[in-house]
Amino acid sequence: MGGGPVKPWLATADRLSPWPQARVLVAGLGTSGFAAADGLLDLGAQVLVRDESESPANLEKATVLEMLDAEVRLGPGATDELPADVDLVVTSPGWRPSAPLLAQAALRGVPVWGEVELAWRMSRPDRTVPWLAVTGTNGKTTTVGMLESMLTAAGLRTSAVGNVGRPIVEAVLDEVSYDVLAVELSSFQLHWTHSLSLHSAAVLNLAPDHLEWYADAAGWPPGASDPMAAYAADKARIYSGVTHSCVYNVADPATEHMVEEAEVVEGARAIGFTLGIPAPSMLGVVDDLLVDRAFIPQRRDSAVEIAKLADVVPHAPHNVANALAAAALARSFGVPPTAVADGLRRLKLGDHRIQTVAEVAGVRYVDDSKATNPHAAAASLAAFDHVVWIAGGQAKGTSFDDLVTAVAPKLRAVVVLGVDRRVIADALARHAPEVPVNVLELSDHGAMQQAVEWAASRAVSGDVVLLAPGCASRDMFTDYAARGDAFAAAARALPG
Repeated sequence: MGGGPVKPWLATADRLSPWPQARVLVAGLGTSGFAAADGLLDLGAQVLVRDESESPANLEKATVLEMLDAEVRLGPGATDELPADVDLVVTSPGWRPSAPLLAQAALRGVPVWGEVELAWRMSRPDRTVPWLAVTGTNGKTTTVGMLESMLTAAGLRTSAVGNVGRPIVEAVLDEVSYDVLAVELSSFQLHWTHSLSLHSAAVLNLAPDHLEWYADAAGWPPGASDPMAAYAADKARIYSGVTHSCVYNVADPATEHMVEEAEVVEGARAIGFTLGIPAPSMLGVVDDLLVDRAFIPQRRDSAVEIAKLADVVPHAPHNVANALAAAALARSFGVPPTAVADGLRRLKLGDHRIQTVAEVAGVRYVDDSKATNPHAAAASLAAFDHVVWIAGGQAKGTSFDDLVTAVAPKLRAVVVLGVDRRVIADALARHAPEVPVNVLELSDHGAMQQAVEWAASRAVSGDVVLLAPGCASRDMFTDYAARGDAFAAAARALPG
């Protein structure tokens, strides 16, 4: 089990360190794992890759990496044992610290990084690019898309990377010389970071999510006593070492507390965003305008317009909040107000985010399949007055009691489906017993068609039939996009 001593240079390793001396194990061969392995091979490291899955995609990636002299092992048992001579483990973000390879690394004192940490090290000392980063329970992808659009409108070379899709390692090793990166970071990714010092960072909100990942989390990160505390502690890591602006949500005190507790570089500022009238050092809303009272010299007694509410599409409250957070990060980097507005106007959000997919007999059918936890579903429901709600899937250990209590007055009816449908049905029985509920027992794609047809029978003209599941999708669908597509197809097939 034992290996040689940990190489001391790894503690401060960068792109120019003696990587040919290092044996690095990459745990997981997903998108970020493949990018990490490829990047390490490019630096000359000896790379081992381990993954339990022998999917066609993994076999194809394994072939490529083996041609570059990586040692790849796939299949059952491949991740049971950490080789004795490994100097560093680079893990995929979904792997829990209790996974055998990672637990063995911790016992032996072998450092564990994520792909994000590896990318940060690879960008130093000669490819440094400022990172503007976003985390939070909900809204990350939308906010990063808004931020990228604002930066592009300002004439800056940028790319949206991280949890949003493209691995950061790819961008760091890209031949393009970027001015700034718009980075989405999940709690999983932040857990495995150690040395980030971002230009500016935002935490959009904090609500229970991914608690099953943190189920055995007591003690990691240090001081975390329960799953929610561990989840929050990982989110808060984004502020550590920030050099310019820590952006927080005025309506979510937990995010401001994270800023107050963060160890930042001297001179970094706390910047709030609010849907109300902003105080100094905040961005907010006045009448039908988004305004900045943080990044102007005269912020004590005035504000500058940065966009109109109409520039935010859709301008549901949570989406306006996303726009303000993106604007705060962009303004921290010197983006002019005109580019903030232009970026919002040019932005085309991806599918399955509060997207109207059909209108039948005066009823709108809205796909927000991206709402994969109760907090996101609550934000979606808040955008409408009268709703027939379609919910359910994998609840990930979360509760729906607070959500149901908050939205009960606007529910015309609810249909629940998926593996954890009873979790939602029971919350409705406790807190909204007067609301009609249909609990579907089907476990295949036909359940969505049945759900939409039942919802249509309950809706009246002026209502919204809303798919905001509050749950993950993989109990019944390949991903949230497939779930949204099934909803849209069923809605468009309705008579009339």
